[in-house]
Amino acid sequence: MTAIGTTLVIGATGTTGSRTVARLVAAGHPVRAAGRRAAPVPGAQPVRFDWYDATTHEAALGPADRVYLVPPVGDTDPAAVMLPFLRLARAAGVHRAVLLSSSAVPEGGPAVGQVHRELPGLFDQWAVLRPSWFMQNFTGDHAHAAGIRRDGVFRTATGSGRVAFVDADDIAAVAVHALTDDHAPNTDLVLTGPEPLAHDEVAAILTRVGGRPVVHRALTPEELGAHLASVVPPDFAVLLAGLDRAIAQGAEDRTTDTVEHVTGLPPHGFQEVVEREWAGR
Repeated sequence: MTAIGTTLVIGATGTTGSRTVARLVAAGHPVRAAGRRAAPVPGAQPVRFDWYDATTHEAALGPADRVYLVPPVGDTDPAAVMLPFLRLARAAGVHRAVLLSSSAVPEGGPAVGQVHRELPGLFDQWAVLRPSWFMQNFTGDHAHAAGIRRDGVFRTATGSGRVAFVDADDIAAVAVHALTDDHAPNTDLVLTGPEPLAHDEVAAILTRVGGRPVVHRALTPEELGAHLASVVPPDFAVLLAGLDRAIAQGAEDRTTDTVEHVTGLPPHGFQEVVEREWAGR
Protein backbone atom coordinates (compact mmCIF):
# COMPACT_ATOMS: atom_id res chain seq x y z
CA MET A 1 0.00 0.00 0.00
CA THR A 2 1.07 3.59 -0.55
CA ALA A 3 1.66 5.99 2.34
CA ILE A 4 -1.72 6.93 3.76
CA GLY A 5 -3.30 9.73 1.75
CA THR A 6 -6.79 11.20 1.69
CA THR A 7 -9.32 9.84 -0.78
CA LEU A 8 -12.30 11.81 -2.06
CA VAL A 9 -15.08 9.31 -2.79
CA ILE A 10 -17.75 10.78 -5.04
CA GLY A 11 -21.09 9.04 -4.67
CA ALA A 12 -20.15 8.00 -1.14
CA THR A 13 -23.63 6.76 -0.23
CA GLY A 14 -24.19 4.87 -3.48
CA THR A 15 -23.87 1.20 -4.31
CA THR A 16 -20.12 1.08 -4.89
CA GLY A 17 -19.17 4.34 -3.20
CA SER A 18 -20.52 3.33 0.22
CA ARG A 19 -18.69 0.03 0.08
CA THR A 20 -15.47 1.70 -1.05
CA VAL A 21 -15.67 4.19 1.82
CA ALA A 22 -16.24 1.39 4.34
CA ARG A 23 -13.22 -0.56 3.10
CA LEU A 24 -10.95 2.49 3.03
CA VAL A 25 -11.97 3.50 6.56
CA ALA A 26 -11.45 -0.06 7.83
CA ALA A 27 -7.93 0.02 6.39
CA GLY A 28 -7.14 3.30 8.14
CA HIS A 29 -7.29 5.63 5.15
CA PRO A 30 -8.71 9.15 5.62
CA VAL A 31 -11.81 9.60 3.45
CA ARG A 32 -13.83 12.60 2.32
CA ALA A 33 -17.31 11.23 1.60
CA ALA A 34 -18.85 13.37 -1.11
CA GLY A 35 -22.53 13.67 -1.97
CA ARG A 36 -25.17 16.26 -2.76
CA ARG A 37 -26.42 16.30 0.84
CA ALA A 38 -23.08 15.64 2.58
CA ALA A 39 -24.79 12.79 4.44
CA PRO A 40 -22.92 11.38 7.45
CA VAL A 41 -20.86 8.28 6.64
CA PRO A 42 -19.25 6.31 9.50
CA GLY A 43 -15.54 7.02 9.84
CA ALA A 44 -15.40 9.56 6.99
CA GLN A 45 -15.64 13.33 6.68
CA PRO A 46 -18.86 14.22 4.83
CA VAL A 47 -18.51 16.93 2.19
CA ARG A 48 -21.05 18.45 -0.16
CA PHE A 49 -20.50 17.73 -3.86
CA ASP A 50 -22.77 18.14 -6.85
CA TRP A 51 -21.51 17.44 -10.37
CA TYR A 52 -23.77 20.22 -11.66
CA ASP A 53 -22.74 22.82 -9.06
CA ALA A 54 -19.13 23.80 -9.73
CA THR A 55 -19.09 25.92 -6.56
CA THR A 56 -18.96 22.68 -4.54
CA HIS A 57 -15.98 21.18 -6.33
CA GLU A 58 -12.92 22.92 -4.92
CA ALA A 59 -14.08 22.74 -1.30
CA ALA A 60 -14.92 19.04 -1.65
CA LEU A 61 -11.38 18.24 -2.77
CA GLY A 62 -9.74 19.70 0.34
CA PRO A 63 -6.49 17.80 1.04
CA ALA A 64 -7.42 14.78 -1.11
CA ASP A 65 -4.63 13.35 -3.24
CA ARG A 66 -6.74 10.64 -4.89
CA VAL A 67 -10.34 10.37 -6.03
CA TYR A 68 -12.93 7.71 -6.74
CA LEU A 69 -15.24 8.91 -9.49
CA VAL A 70 -18.86 7.85 -9.87
CA PRO A 71 -20.30 9.65 -12.92
CA PRO A 72 -23.57 11.59 -12.71
CA VAL A 73 -26.45 9.16 -13.08
CA GLY A 74 -28.54 9.33 -16.24
CA ASP A 75 -26.29 11.81 -18.07
CA THR A 76 -25.46 10.85 -21.65
CA ASP A 77 -22.63 13.44 -21.76
CA PRO A 78 -20.92 13.26 -18.35
CA ALA A 79 -17.64 14.52 -19.78
CA ALA A 80 -19.10 18.03 -19.91
CA VAL A 81 -19.10 18.27 -16.12
CA MET A 82 -16.49 15.67 -15.21
CA LEU A 83 -13.53 16.88 -17.27
CA PRO A 84 -13.49 20.43 -15.84
CA PHE A 85 -13.60 18.93 -12.33
CA LEU A 86 -10.76 16.52 -13.14
CA ARG A 87 -8.59 19.37 -14.40
CA LEU A 88 -9.33 21.24 -11.18
CA ALA A 89 -8.47 18.14 -9.15
CA ARG A 90 -5.14 17.73 -10.91
CA ALA A 91 -4.26 21.36 -10.28
CA ALA A 92 -5.23 20.93 -6.61
CA GLY A 93 -2.78 18.05 -6.13
CA VAL A 94 -4.78 14.93 -6.88
CA HIS A 95 -2.37 12.43 -8.43
CA ARG A 96 -4.50 9.28 -8.73
CA ALA A 97 -8.01 8.88 -10.15
CA VAL A 98 -10.14 5.75 -10.32
CA LEU A 99 -13.19 5.98 -12.58
CA LEU A 100 -16.27 3.78 -12.39
CA SER A 101 -17.37 2.95 -15.92
CA SER A 102 -19.04 -0.14 -17.40
CA SER A 103 -18.05 -3.31 -19.20
CA ALA A 104 -20.45 -2.20 -21.94
CA VAL A 105 -18.62 1.09 -22.57
CA PRO A 106 -15.13 0.97 -24.11
CA GLU A 107 -12.57 3.75 -24.06
CA GLY A 108 -13.84 6.51 -26.34
CA GLY A 109 -17.34 5.01 -26.37
CA PRO A 110 -20.53 6.86 -25.50
CA ALA A 111 -21.15 8.70 -22.22
CA VAL A 112 -18.45 7.83 -19.64
CA GLY A 113 -16.31 6.33 -22.41
CA GLN A 114 -15.31 9.89 -23.28
CA VAL A 115 -14.01 10.46 -19.75
CA HIS A 116 -12.15 7.14 -19.92
CA ARG A 117 -10.38 8.34 -23.05
CA GLU A 118 -9.15 11.53 -21.37
CA LEU A 119 -8.16 10.13 -17.97
CA PRO A 120 -4.62 8.89 -18.85
CA GLY A 121 -3.74 12.35 -20.15
CA LEU A 122 -4.85 13.98 -16.91
CA PHE A 123 -3.24 11.72 -14.31
CA ASP A 124 -0.04 9.66 -14.21
CA GLN A 125 -1.78 7.20 -11.85
CA TRP A 126 -5.23 6.01 -12.86
CA ALA A 127 -7.60 3.13 -13.40
CA VAL A 128 -10.96 2.64 -15.07
CA LEU A 129 -13.19 0.01 -13.47
CA ARG A 130 -15.49 -1.56 -16.04
CA PRO A 131 -17.80 -3.85 -14.07
CA SER A 132 -20.54 -5.93 -15.57
CA TRP A 133 -24.11 -5.36 -14.38
CA PHE A 134 -24.42 -5.27 -10.58
CA MET A 135 -25.93 -8.20 -8.70
CA GLN A 136 -27.39 -5.57 -6.37
CA ASN A 137 -29.65 -4.38 -9.22
CA PHE A 138 -31.95 -7.18 -8.06
CA THR A 139 -31.69 -6.55 -4.31
CA GLY A 140 -31.10 -2.81 -3.80
CA ASP A 141 -32.58 0.41 -5.17
CA HIS A 142 -32.56 -0.36 -8.91
CA ALA A 143 -35.80 -0.50 -10.90
CA HIS A 144 -35.41 -4.29 -11.18
CA ALA A 145 -35.35 -4.63 -7.39
CA ALA A 146 -38.31 -2.28 -6.99
CA GLY A 147 -40.35 -4.32 -9.48
CA ILE A 148 -39.42 -7.55 -7.71
CA ARG A 149 -40.51 -6.16 -4.33
CA ARG A 150 -43.70 -4.64 -5.74
CA ASP A 151 -45.10 -7.40 -7.94
CA GLY A 152 -42.44 -10.06 -8.45
CA VAL A 153 -41.60 -8.90 -11.98
CA PHE A 154 -38.62 -7.28 -13.68
CA ARG A 155 -38.37 -6.36 -17.36
CA THR A 156 -35.49 -6.45 -19.86
CA ALA A 157 -34.89 -6.65 -23.58
CA THR A 158 -31.98 -9.07 -23.14
CA GLY A 159 -33.76 -12.14 -24.53
CA SER A 160 -31.70 -15.22 -23.74
CA GLY A 161 -28.43 -13.26 -23.60
CA ARG A 162 -26.26 -13.94 -20.59
CA VAL A 163 -24.47 -11.58 -18.19
CA ALA A 164 -21.74 -12.41 -15.66
CA PHE A 165 -23.24 -10.18 -12.96
CA VAL A 166 -20.73 -8.82 -10.42
CA ASP A 167 -21.03 -8.16 -6.70
CA ALA A 168 -20.68 -4.49 -5.71
CA ASP A 169 -18.53 -5.64 -2.77
CA ASP A 170 -16.07 -7.11 -5.25
CA ILE A 171 -16.05 -3.86 -7.22
CA ALA A 172 -15.28 -1.93 -4.04
CA ALA A 173 -12.48 -4.33 -3.14
CA VAL A 174 -10.86 -3.73 -6.52
CA ALA A 175 -11.43 0.03 -6.18
CA VAL A 176 -9.56 0.15 -2.88
CA HIS A 177 -6.57 -1.67 -4.38
CA ALA A 178 -6.62 0.66 -7.39
CA LEU A 179 -6.68 3.68 -5.07
CA THR A 180 -4.09 2.58 -2.52
CA ASP A 181 -1.67 0.00 -3.92
CA ASP A 182 1.91 1.16 -4.42
CA HIS A 183 1.46 1.03 -8.19
CA ALA A 184 -1.72 2.17 -9.90
CA PRO A 185 -3.17 -0.19 -12.53
CA ASN A 186 -2.87 2.48 -15.27
CA THR A 187 -5.32 0.48 -17.36
CA ASP A 188 -8.99 -0.45 -17.53
CA LEU A 189 -10.20 -3.45 -15.56
CA VAL A 190 -13.20 -5.47 -16.74
CA LEU A 191 -14.86 -6.96 -13.64
CA THR A 192 -17.31 -9.86 -13.73
CA GLY A 193 -18.76 -12.48 -11.45
CA PRO A 194 -17.91 -16.17 -11.81
CA GLU A 195 -20.68 -17.24 -14.21
CA PRO A 196 -22.83 -15.76 -16.97
CA LEU A 197 -26.58 -16.02 -16.36
CA ALA A 198 -29.60 -15.35 -18.55
CA HIS A 199 -32.28 -13.25 -16.90
CA ASP A 200 -34.66 -16.21 -16.77
CA GLU A 201 -32.00 -18.02 -14.73
CA VAL A 202 -31.73 -14.95 -12.48
CA ALA A 203 -35.49 -15.06 -11.91
CA ALA A 204 -35.27 -18.75 -10.99
CA ILE A 205 -32.54 -18.07 -8.40
CA LEU A 206 -34.48 -15.15 -6.93
CA THR A 207 -37.57 -17.34 -6.69
CA ARG A 208 -35.65 -20.10 -4.96
CA VAL A 209 -33.88 -17.83 -2.47
CA GLY A 210 -36.81 -15.51 -1.79
CA GLY A 211 -39.48 -18.17 -1.52
CA ARG A 212 -41.95 -16.41 -3.81
CA PRO A 213 -42.27 -16.29 -7.60
CA VAL A 214 -40.15 -13.81 -9.53
CA VAL A 215 -40.74 -13.46 -13.27
CA HIS A 216 -38.50 -12.03 -15.97
CA ARG A 217 -40.73 -10.33 -18.52
CA ALA A 218 -39.06 -10.11 -21.93
CA LEU A 219 -39.62 -6.94 -23.98
CA THR A 220 -38.35 -5.74 -27.31
CA PRO A 221 -35.76 -2.94 -27.16
CA GLU A 222 -38.43 -0.57 -28.47
CA GLU A 223 -40.87 -1.61 -25.76
CA LEU A 224 -38.20 -1.27 -23.10
CA GLY A 225 -37.20 2.18 -24.35
CA ALA A 226 -40.80 3.36 -24.16
CA HIS A 227 -41.17 1.89 -20.67
CA LEU A 228 -37.97 3.52 -19.40
CA ALA A 229 -38.78 6.89 -20.95
CA SER A 230 -41.45 7.35 -18.29
CA VAL A 231 -38.79 7.43 -15.57
CA VAL A 232 -35.52 8.60 -17.20
CA PRO A 233 -34.71 11.15 -19.94
CA PRO A 234 -35.64 9.81 -23.41
CA ASP A 235 -32.07 9.81 -24.74
CA PHE A 236 -30.88 7.85 -21.72
CA ALA A 237 -33.79 5.42 -22.15
CA VAL A 238 -32.64 4.77 -25.72
CA LEU A 239 -29.07 4.18 -24.52
CA LEU A 240 -30.21 1.67 -21.88
CA ALA A 241 -32.43 -0.19 -24.33
CA GLY A 242 -29.47 -0.41 -26.69
CA LEU A 243 -27.34 -1.97 -23.96
CA ASP A 244 -30.01 -4.65 -23.47
CA ARG A 245 -30.02 -5.29 -27.20
CA ALA A 246 -26.25 -5.81 -27.04
CA ILE A 247 -26.67 -8.31 -24.20
CA ALA A 248 -29.21 -10.21 -26.29
CA GLN A 249 -26.56 -10.41 -29.01
CA GLY A 250 -23.97 -11.87 -26.61
CA ALA A 251 -21.91 -8.80 -25.69
CA GLU A 252 -21.74 -9.66 -21.97
CA ASP A 253 -21.46 -13.44 -22.19
CA ARG A 254 -17.94 -13.63 -20.74
CA THR A 255 -16.04 -13.85 -17.48
CA THR A 256 -12.71 -12.38 -16.41
CA ASP A 257 -10.31 -13.29 -13.60
CA THR A 258 -9.68 -9.63 -12.74
CA VAL A 259 -11.33 -9.62 -9.30
CA GLU A 260 -9.22 -12.54 -8.11
CA HIS A 261 -6.07 -11.24 -9.79
CA VAL A 262 -6.36 -7.85 -8.04
CA THR A 263 -7.77 -8.87 -4.64
CA GLY A 264 -6.48 -12.43 -4.24
CA LEU A 265 -10.03 -13.68 -3.66
CA PRO A 266 -12.49 -15.20 -6.14
CA PRO A 267 -15.58 -13.17 -7.03
CA HIS A 268 -18.82 -13.93 -5.22
CA GLY A 269 -21.52 -15.95 -6.97
CA PHE A 270 -25.02 -14.66 -7.68
CA GLN A 271 -26.96 -16.93 -5.32
CA GLU A 272 -24.46 -16.31 -2.52
CA VAL A 273 -24.91 -12.55 -2.86
CA VAL A 274 -28.71 -12.72 -2.99
CA GLU A 275 -28.74 -14.86 0.15
CA ARG A 276 -26.45 -12.37 1.87
CA GLU A 277 -28.39 -9.29 0.76
CA TRP A 278 -31.78 -10.76 1.61
CA ALA A 279 -30.76 -12.32 4.93
CA GLY A 280 -33.20 -11.31 7.67
CA ARG A 281 -35.47 -9.32 5.41
